[in-house]
Amino acid sequence: MAPKFREVDQTTPLLNDCNNNNNRRMGNGTIVHLPDGKPSPLDDPARYGTAHPLHVDPVAGRTLEHPTTNLDTLMHMLNGNLGTGILAMPDAFKNAGLYVGFFGTLAMGVICTHCMHLLVRCSHELCRRYARPSLSYAEVGYCALDSGPGWAQPLAGPFRRLINTFLIVMQLGLCCVYYLFVAVNVRELLEYLGCPVPVLTVLAYLLLPLVALNMVRSLKLLTPTSLIASVLAIAGLAIAFLFLLQDLPHTRSVRPVSSWSTLPLYFGTVMYAFEGIGVVLPLENNMANPRDFIAWNGVLNTGMTIVVCLYSAVGFYGYLKYGEGAQGSVTLNLPNDNLLAQIVRLLMAIAVLASYALQFYVPMTILAPAVTKHFPHRRHLAEYVLRLATVLLTFVLAAIIPNLGTFISLVGAVSTSTLALVFPPLIDLLTHWPTDRRPGQHWIVLKDALIIAFGACGFFFGTAKSLATIFGTADGTGGGIH
Repeated sequence: MAPKFREVDQTTPLLNDCNNNNNRRMGNGTIVHLPDGKPSPLDDPARYGTAHPLHVDPVAGRTLEHPTTNLDTLMHMLNGNLGTGILAMPDAFKNAGLYVGFFGTLAMGVICTHCMHLLVRCSHELCRRYARPSLSYAEVGYCALDSGPGWAQPLAGPFRRLINTFLIVMQLGLCCVYYLFVAVNVRELLEYLGCPVPVLTVLAYLLLPLVALNMVRSLKLLTPTSLIASVLAIAGLAIAFLFLLQDLPHTRSVRPVSSWSTLPLYFGTVMYAFEGIGVVLPLENNMANPRDFIAWNGVLNTGMTIVVCLYSAVGFYGYLKYGEGAQGSVTLNLPNDNLLAQIVRLLMAIAVLASYALQFYVPMTILAPAVTKHFPHRRHLAEYVLRLATVLLTFVLAAIIPNLGTFISLVGAVSTSTLALVFPPLIDLLTHWPTDRRPGQHWIVLKDALIIAFGACGFFFGTAKSLATIFGTADGTGGGIH
């Protein structure tokens, strides 16, 4: 059965994607132009001849001002995942137990990587249907429902807004945690140097460099900061392992399995750590060779293999070393009177500070078009004011976060679980709903349904447990910061 298409609804046009490829949509198999009247790159006869748009590769029609190479994208991929989440893994293992945490992290890494593949493949399929060179995450969700079963089509607009809301919440939550993490570690370093200052003061000192860094609007121009952040993060982790691997106790000294009551906190922290789902499509959309992103040995699999191995190792050895004393960031467990420990804090603080701009990039691709359209003659000024206001918002939120470990778990449970586990398989089901002839279709439906159920359970139980801990109605296990 061929995919179904609706007539074009010009009252709810697709949002601009990060490459401004808002050229046209397809309804009932007919090509139509959006109101701006710009021709689609897919119309280029020199490139595609007269082939039907459903039979051409829309990815090949992308026109990018600053395309990224495979290495650039890999650096961004590592930078988007090797943030504060990896340093919270010992705290996550404390809430799950040594072996449940280790094998659970490996399993969730495989599932999250699979969901990233689903999202990118659905994006390519929907690009063909709608004759679009690229789509953002929210546009993929919109198109999946809009070209899906009749009962789902009226929900396309609300679903797009829901995805954008979760993306903004997740990415700004990540920015708040990044900001706070840097401030806490700089405070520890200043205390070592004999200059004790409150965390709030450090947050204020960091405001100016963060504002300057986040005035950069191009993903290509952020590549040097991603490269620096990745190198410093790996160097910091390498030195941290010198502490984690010294005088390790026997595995019997820690719990192999924790209690059921703290497993939701483990789930939330691990899902927070797999924080790269929000940058997957922006990275793929900006690649010079986007087919290399989801190849079996491509950027996505290579990057996520490195990430999952590092997560598992830091969580396993960090919990084994510090046991029930593991804090919300493993850097807080390092000895305060050791120079190498302070170097680790400095390296990780700089790495996370440089990573802030990449996490900040995603909400700006959503918020900037919605704000700047009201200022047609001062679009750039409006966007810079928006960026300044958003950085100030993260400063305020970071200043009032009471507990780093529990807030990390809350962000992971609320936003990352839905964006990484619930929405991608749901989009996959709806994208291929009209075609029930995929090999193993029944098993695919069952697999997607199980992932959705797993993510939904993690969302409800993880959010409830995190909120209960934050508001003092349950015993908190995350490390405080103040």
